[in-house]
Amino acid sequence: MEEQRTGRRPYGDPAWAPPEPEQEEGLPPSARVYGRPAPPSRVAVPAWARRAALLAVAVVAGTALVAGLVAVITNAVRSPEAPSAVADTTAGVTYPLPKGWTRGAIPPVTGFTSVAALPDTALVMARPGGAADSVAVLGPRQAAIGLADLYGRLLLRGDTMEVVDDRWMSVGAYTGHSRALRATYTDVVNRPSYLRVTLLTKDDKSVIVVGLAQPDDPGRRAEIDAVVNGLR
Repeated sequence: MEEQRTGRRPYGDPAWAPPEPEQEEGLPPSARVYGRPAPPSRVAVPAWARRAALLAVAVVAGTALVAGLVAVITNAVRSPEAPSAVADTTAGVTYPLPKGWTRGAIPPVTGFTSVAALPDTALVMARPGGAADSVAVLGPRQAAIGLADLYGRLLLRGDTMEVVDDRWMSVGAYTGHSRALRATYTDVVNRPSYLRVTLLTKDDKSVIVVGLAQPDDPGRRAEIDAVVNGLR
């Protein structure tokens, strides 16, 4: 079938008027064929839209100001003589939080029911004791030694492990034993770590408190001791 040519461009008439001959120089080929596109017209913003935008900005600024005032008032009302604490209802204990410490949502080790931490530096975890801890069979000291060895292998993984403290404890209505380890590493990245494991009993109940600090530091040790000694 013989093709018939209509003489029309395949895409219809030009979308814009062709440019003047003296203006064609320097234009790309598409502009020479279809013409120079006209710049879009400016769209005027209605007055009500401008007012709404200004009101939104004012509301956001006001909200930020109120939030800042609430934070200031909250900090001012909070009494420095009444330190915050963690109430572990599962373990049946409450322990204080040193300054700068916060309560964690989920303990990082399975079995523990509460955790408090000084971000990126130290933490304390608590959990109720169980039959597997062998307090009744071994006694508090031997059970604490076994737990310290267990958590030392799981958490510290040091190249060398040193016992830095081993003592009987009496905390509130609880009595028990506490053992602390210091781990050092042969690499140049990991600094020494500190671990304290405390096993306390009262009547037929027991609670295990584990404190960990890396790097090991006298200040962090004192804070972990303050948490354990404040346990109720």
